[in-house]
Amino acid sequence: MSFSIQSLIESRVSTNHYDPSRQLSDTEIAELVRLATRAPSAYNFQNWKFIAVRTPEAKARLKDVSYSQHKVVDAAVTFIICGKLAAHEGLPEALKLSVEAGIFDQSLADRWISMAQSSHPTNPQLQRDEAIRSASLAAMTLMLAAQGMGLATCSMSGFDAAGITREFQLADTEIPVILVTVGYAADGNWPQKPRKLVEDVIEFA
Repeated sequence: MSFSIQSLIESRVSTNHYDPSRQLSDTEIAELVRLATRAPSAYNFQNWKFIAVRTPEAKARLKDVSYSQHKVVDAAVTFIICGKLAAHEGLPEALKLSVEAGIFDQSLADRWISMAQSSHPTNPQLQRDEAIRSASLAAMTLMLAAQGMGLATCSMSGFDAAGITREFQLADTEIPVILVTVGYAADGNWPQKPRKLVEDVIEFA
């Protein structure tokens, strides 16, 4: 069964209640990440990292640093989606595949690398902004991918970032940006909540 992107957006809900008896295979989890990495990023940095929390032991540790929200235990998997600082350092490798695929030549890749290396190393705020942007775009892409696979999701900002960094041994360059629970919905979830009118949030210029 196929769904239009419009129907996926309109049917997605923030799921708080999951069926803990239904799990996802590592192959299914990896496919969600594969699709999430189709998200855009500046310069094609791909400056993200996904930690798939799926074992009972890891779920318990995550619950302790996410204000005891039980959905991280009941969901089949919770992704800790991180943005990575100093993305310019990995850009030559990130662009190598595009050059090899013939999408653009090495001279353009070199220009992008030069631009990133002239603006990012001395600007920690820009590095952080790009890390958060990339991780957020990847998170939304992952949620839509999950919706298309018949799965339920919820994005979570309620967590102790320092605790996650400690418990999951993140590097200094890795920022935990958002959690995304994924699994099969149980009863008791709200429908998608009404949104503000378009005319209240749009401005034409």
